[in-house]
Amino acid sequence: MQVKIDYNHPIPLHIQLKDLIERQIGDGVFSEQIPSERQFMEKYNVSRSTVREAINLLVREGILEKRHGKGTFVSLKPIHDWLGHLSSTTEVIRDMGMKPGAKLITHHKTTPDPYIQGLTGFREAYFIKRVRYADDIAIGVERHYFPMEIGQELAKYDLDNATLYDLVQNELGIQFAEADQSISCGPLLEEDQGLLDIPTDTCVMTVRRMIKNEAGQIIELETAFYRSDMYTFKVNLSRKFG
Repeated sequence: MQVKIDYNHPIPLHIQLKDLIERQIGDGVFSEQIPSERQFMEKYNVSRSTVREAINLLVREGILEKRHGKGTFVSLKPIHDWLGHLSSTTEVIRDMGMKPGAKLITHHKTTPDPYIQGLTGFREAYFIKRVRYADDIAIGVERHYFPMEIGQELAKYDLDNATLYDLVQNELGIQFAEADQSISCGPLLEEDQGLLDIPTDTCVMTVRRMIKNEAGQIIELETAFYRSDMYTFKVNLSRKFG
């Protein structure tokens, strides 16, 4: 991760500084008030105008907010998801002290594209797409593929308010046993542009998760696209000696 300004890089200094501040917000280094303009000037050896341009960009994107007479503060509280622990988005948001929410965009029977078929073996699937919210801010678009019989049962419930994990396990009686998860970054799918309040060229966090039951059968394939300024992943690592 970039930790300093590269004065010879073609990317303008204020863009580099903006990215540095944004990464530190995502990592939890800044969670309330950010340092003063002078502190940034001294730390990164840049001009006041460079600092102001960087901060103004973050303010326009809604990541920072200026409070008259007090300073500049982080306006978005990053949501942290722990790798290695299978939890729903609702649980993660609630554990961070924020109000979870969802809005159903569509649900229907579908024939998955060849790539999804190759991953899951589903020749037919039930597709559910929802926008996820934290404190009424749209943070992600989640696209779920379920085996047909499971999806059709889920469709009987209020998918605007339900936690899908809870429905599958508690209402349908299907227990999760393991999950494979991959994380990358890229743009939102073209058809989902506009569902999140971000510029169309923004790089979002892409999370693909495949969940299986105790018999090894695939219960769900989910591909989710989260705002990288509001959703972060952490993992605990340990080293065994001897």
